[in-house]
Parts: sequence; structure tokens; C-alpha cells
Amino acid sequence: MSNDVQTKKGLPVQIIPVMLCFFAMGFVDLVGTASSYVMKEHELSNTMANILPSMVFVWFLIFSIPTSLLMNRIGRKNTVMLSMVITVVSLLLPIFSNSLAVMLIAFSLLGIGNAIMQTSLNPLITNLISGKKLASAMTFGQFVKAIASFMAPLIMGWCAAASPSLFGLGWRALFPIYGAIGILAAVLLAITAIPREQVAGETSSFADCFKLLGVGFVLLSFIGIICHVGVDVGINTTAPRLLMERAGMPLEEAGFATSLYFICRTAGCLLGALLLSLVSHRKVFLVSVLMLIAAMAGMFFGETKTVLYGAIVLAGIGNSNLFSIIFAQSLQAVPDKQNEVSGLLIMGIIGGAIFPPVMGVAADAMNSQAGAIAVMTLGVLYLLFYMTKMRK
Repeated sequence: MSNDVQTKKGLPVQIIPVMLCFFAMGFVDLVGTASSYVMKEHELSNTMANILPSMVFVWFLIFSIPTSLLMNRIGRKNTVMLSMVITVVSLLLPIFSNSLAVMLIAFSLLGIGNAIMQTSLNPLITNLISGKKLASAMTFGQFVKAIASFMAPLIMGWCAAASPSLFGLGWRALFPIYGAIGILAAVLLAITAIPREQVAGETSSFADCFKLLGVGFVLLSFIGIICHVGVDVGINTTAPRLLMERAGMPLEEAGFATSLYFICRTAGCLLGALLLSLVSHRKVFLVSVLMLIAAMAGMFFGETKTVLYGAIVLAGIGNSNLFSIIFAQSLQAVPDKQNEVSGLLIMGIIGGAIFPPVMGVAADAMNSQAGAIAVMTLGVLYLLFYMTKMRK
């Protein structure tokens, strides 16, 4: 009897902890708004504050391929469990201290846990679901992840404004709330029976992945992922500061910009799932990049809340489907090296560590968030160039 048949009866129970883990995957996006609070509390420059998101995303370069090897040794479920333990520890640390050192350590652990989780959680779904339902299950997982992403700034703002202060932590009260959800997800996953996958005969390595950079289109795609993720994290980090700078909004209200961005990204994913089945990838990609260009113009020149919110909406929808398109195009370009291509592209998430520091330096140099937007615009223009190299 196949695993698919064996797990049909228990599937609704089995899928719940997996989807809770997807919710935990979205915890990583709290770093954008959190960096603004840390910046305010410790009176940091834009350059220093933007190091915080980098402490999250630099670990994708280091842990993506080792995680794929680890899954072959201990299984996908155990690898996800390891990522959940690291994630929960990262969320508990800020409860005890708000020092800059503790926040740097917490965000680093959050990044390590998320790198392991991103690499292992999607494959874990294939242990339960296969065939035509697999793509819809993964899409639903991304939807659940997005809920955690756009809820984080709202909860932070509510906790910061709450009187008396929730748990005496202010905005940091988000950490025990998300930590409790993480513990629940880990416990449920631990007690849920999920069939063990077959160990693959061959695994990817760093050498295998980096050799593929010699393939022109794969190199372009790798840089494309760096730019996409860099712009994504850049908007997440910069949008609240932009509203504070241009519209004079307090941080507690400006944090909604991050939630709005993720709400629009979620809607864009659902819309893209439909469009990509009807329209060519290249056309969807072009329209998405043009929306991002319009968003960058709106954020660079906009002075009112209406214009800035409109630009954030365009950015959220425009940036929602680029990763999946680049990923699909790359796998089709090198069909006999799909594992290596996948590992390499996941390492491209390092863009989330590259863009923020450069954006911070540019913002400080111009004494305006316009500098950060200019850096993101360069990434968007590269994506427009990448579109010209895609297959029709």
C-alpha cells in the first residue's frame, strides 16, 4: 500500500501541524517592523538598524545545502522539528532583555531556524500529499505564512500602545505570543505520525550548486532571486520609516504599512495562481515588474499617505509571484540538475542580507529614505532586464 493511500484517513489531522509550521515560517518577517522599534529604542542610524534584517537572511547562504543533506540523514519531519526548536528559542530571548546584543542574537537564531525551515517544510508536504493537490497545498501554506507576516506589525503596534503594557514588554510582547504558537506547532508536529520519506541516492553539495553559476541563465536567475528578496525585505523594512518621514506618522501607526504590503502580497499570490495557468510566465513577470517600477516612483516622489499607501499596494502585488516564476524557469532550463538549482536559488535569499545594509548607507548619505528606495530601484531594473532573457 502506498504512502498516499495510507495517509488519506488521517490527512486532515496530519496537515494541521504542518500548516501551523507554515505560520511559524512567517515569524521571520517580524524583523522588518522590529528593526524600526530597535532603531528608536537604541537611537541607531539607518545603517546600523538595517543590519538587523541582514542578521536574519545571511544564514540562507550557509544553511540551505547542509539542511538538504541533513534531511537525508534524519528525515524531513525531524529537520522541521529542529528548525522549530531554534525558532522558539529565538522568540524567547527578547522576553528577558531588549539590549542590542540580545536582539542581534535573537534575530540571528530566527534566521537560522527559518533557513532550515524554508528548506525542509515544503518537501515535508510531499510526505502527505502528491499529484495535482500538491501545488494547491503548498500555495495554501504560503497563504498561512502570510497571515503571520502581516499580523506581526499589527500586534506590535497594539502591544506598544497598550496601557498597561502587556507583560511589561511593550512592543516585544509579540515574542511570547508567537513563541507560544511556535511551541504549540512543534508539539503537535512531534506527536503527529507522518510517513518517513525514502532517502535519496544522491544529494546536492555546495560544489554542485556553485558549478551551475557557469550556466548563464542560472546565474541570471540567482541574481534575480537576490534582487527579488532584497526588494521584498527592503520594502518590509523601509515602508514604516517612509511614512514616518514623509507623513509624520508615529511608528505604531506606520507599522501598518508592512501589514498592508504582506496583505497585498497574499492577494497577489492568489491572483497569480490563476493568471499563471492562463497567461505566459513572461507576460505576468513583465506586468509585475512594471508595477514595481510604478511603486518605486510613488515611494520616491510621494509625500502624502494616499500616494505612499498606493505605492505599497503596487509593490505588494507586483512582488508576489516573481520568485515562483524565476524558480520554474530555472528548473526548466537545467532539468537534469533540479536539486542543485533548487539549493542554489534558496541560497539567493541572501539578498535579504545584502540589500538592507546598502539601503541604510544610502539613506544616511541622503539623510532620507529616498536613498534606500534608489537602491531597491536598481534591483527592480535588474528584474526588468532578467525578463528579456526569459523564454517566451
